[in-house]
Amino acid sequence: MLMNSNAYTQNKTENFTKMTSTLIQPPYLKAGDTVAIVAPSGVLKNRQREVQQALDLLKSWNLNVIVGKYVFSKSNHFAGTDEERCEDMQNAMDNPNISAIWCARGGYGTVRILDKLDYTKFKEKPKWLIGYSDITALHNQIHNNGFQSLHAIMCVSLTKDLTEINNSIKTLNAALFGKLTNYKLEYSSYNKLGNASGQLVGGNLTMLHTMLGSDTSIDTSGKILFIEEIGEYKYHIDRMLQSMKRAGYFDNCKGLIVGDMSKMRKNTTLWGTSVEQLILDVLAEYDFPITFNMPAGHEKDNRALVLGKVVALFVGKEKSTLEF
Repeated sequence: MLMNSNAYTQNKTENFTKMTSTLIQPPYLKAGDTVAIVAPSGVLKNRQREVQQALDLLKSWNLNVIVGKYVFSKSNHFAGTDEERCEDMQNAMDNPNISAIWCARGGYGTVRILDKLDYTKFKEKPKWLIGYSDITALHNQIHNNGFQSLHAIMCVSLTKDLTEINNSIKTLNAALFGKLTNYKLEYSSYNKLGNASGQLVGGNLTMLHTMLGSDTSIDTSGKILFIEEIGEYKYHIDRMLQSMKRAGYFDNCKGLIVGDMSKMRKNTTLWGTSVEQLILDVLAEYDFPITFNMPAGHEKDNRALVLGKVVALFVGKEKSTLEF
């Protein structure tokens, strides 16, 4: 059966977008630009203070702010129904006057609205998506549509004393305004030495695993993968990595950056090794460099990462460097 020419062209374009070495970078922000705050995932119960802090922070950067209609809505576990959360996200994506979309929190729920989103107007006027954790699902989708996005703190990350998260705030600002340069990472004896360059992709391990087999899964071929996690048993980490390996997820990967593995849970039957060794054991057959101690994930020091941007990774005997 022959594929019609339009379908063939569309498939060829989609495949090219997923494999191209250069993704479209949304314009960096400048004074007077507008940021939308939306909540595509979990409910924001008693989080008005953090959202107000987010407004104040953005205004201190001479930015305007629009808060989604349903940010403080509640529908069981979620910040509004799927339709309401999707409406807020779609409005922010479609609005040509919005330059960035800052997710208020993660939790769970983003995957439920992925297939409802239309990227037609977003492609005409791309903007930065900001978030982490459950927002990894949106990062994946934006990547596969051909655009860069920003793995960084969310509104609920803001503490009463912002000096506690100074690095997180400084790097968010630097990334949004085009001033992010490089990170020097603390040495780990678990590091696997080597150098690599490629698009930076990834996010929360559970979400990357959840996307397997769907159009929202990331092709890591020729790319540098970042992972982080929170609240998992080590055997869960192993199970996810083993499943991803069996699916060929790491076959052509160029490098791995491991962020925070926070609040690891203890099983009654102990795993027997560190989580670092667990990761190395699963990936022992691959020769790409691996670095640990990236301060990104579910800790107060959550440095901004530009996903989809071509980066250089140097894993040496004394330190690792990630250059944007």
